[in-house]
Amino acid sequence: MGIAIDKDRCIGAGQCALTAPEVFTQDDDGFSELLPGREDGAGSPLVQEAARACPVGAISVPHR
Repeated sequence: MGIAIDKDRCIGAGQCALTAPEVFTQDDDGFSELLPGREDGAGSPLVQEAARACPVGAISVPHR
């Protein structure tokens, strides 16, 4: 299981994309989405921090 974004909870704050831009981006409406092929976090050490930075807790990251 990889990173999950709760689309119903996301408010488009963009903290994930600012914190880990190699994994997260924002769609045309400004909501968070994973970059293609980055569902596993691409080994980024910032993925956990991006999840913590989300003001509404919309990002779930599996523990390794």
